[in-house]
Amino acid sequence: MRQAKIQRQTGETDITLAINLDGKGRASLKTGVPFLEHMLNLFAVHGLFDLEIDAKGDLEIDAHHTTEDIGISLGQALKEALGEKRGIHRYGQAAVPMDDALAEVFVDLSGRPFFCYQGPILTGKVGTFDLELIKEFLRAMANETKMNLHVCLRYGENKHHCAEAIFKALGRALRQAVSLDPRRTHNVPSSKGVL
Repeated sequence: MRQAKIQRQTGETDITLAINLDGKGRASLKTGVPFLEHMLNLFAVHGLFDLEIDAKGDLEIDAHHTTEDIGISLGQALKEALGEKRGIHRYGQAAVPMDDALAEVFVDLSGRPFFCYQGPILTGKVGTFDLELIKEFLRAMANETKMNLHVCLRYGENKHHCAEAIFKALGRALRQAVSLDPRRTHNVPSSKGVL
């Protein structure tokens, strides 16, 4: 079973996170950050990941620490659930439209962390959520998963739609990358023999 459970506690957050890579797209999310929960639900549904998060953070300050630390915890869980990455596709990509917005996400589960974002600057708020935290979440997740993650927001006017397109595309691209290739069986998808 490609599953993992992470417990991470700092002076700013206390997070328990579980993921099943071969799930049904079910999410149980208690973070205190409603917009982030909405985005993570989209990620789980479109990635077909079962995702459980119980997070408590210093929301009296803002949502920065909680959002970033959930990204860290999710990355750690993904890395653990993937194990040696035998038989996976490794690469994934998805383009997702959401009304006026179009996002593309490219993933390489290379073992080498890198994050790149191109597109309109994510600023302002949706509800009480600072959109600049999306990049903080994605960077933290990429670093801890040790994946190469490129996010391209081609265009979009509605900020909610832009965020939705990104998280849906992320789920679909990662679903493709972690899926098992029946032709690869137990091999690691690298000429080096290790990822």
